[in-house]
Amino acid sequence: MDANWFESSDYSLSERDAKVLHVIGEDGLTTFTFEGLKRRLGLHQETLSRILSRLEQQGIVEKGFEGYEITSKGKELLSLHPLSAKQNHISLLQALLPRDVPVDEIILDLKGKWFGELRWLGYSENEEGIILKWITEDGKIQVDASFSYESLSVEATLRQENDLNTALKASYQLMAYVSKLYSKPKRARFDPYLTPA
Repeated sequence: MDANWFESSDYSLSERDAKVLHVIGEDGLTTFTFEGLKRRLGLHQETLSRILSRLEQQGIVEKGFEGYEITSKGKELLSLHPLSAKQNHISLLQALLPRDVPVDEIILDLKGKWFGELRWLGYSENEEGIILKWITEDGKIQVDASFSYESLSVEATLRQENDLNTALKASYQLMAYVSKLYSKPKRARFDPYLTPA
């Protein structure tokens, strides 16, 4: 990419701005937390704050209750300049989900939770379901849990092969937590007045 990744009368994006936009815009309707973006991109918080402020002022991203989202203008911009290549994912786990518990309730309980070395990154939606995302503090491992109507698949994106053990351990901790949610009695499962075991 060159210094001015995209320029028009409406937009002027640097390479760094474009990188932030691509991360927020990947996987469709993505919502990322500020801390998650900072870990994912490896940027200093002041730098990231300035970039997000610029993107907000141009109407390319907006800050919602759960984090930053790409706007329709941002999606249009991304369609003109798509990512060159997506990173390869490694499949870690696949499971069928019981039908007697709404997947939405499980997802609501998982949002914002940490597992082992994984920190909450954000989530995205597509036609197949909802993808919850976690990342390590150093940004080397990202784990995505994809929930559809009756299945869960967990994938990892690794910078180095020797990070696989860490990703596997974290994915098993995630799966243990999901299993715990499904095995609780319905009243206790999502009662906000009960403390977690």
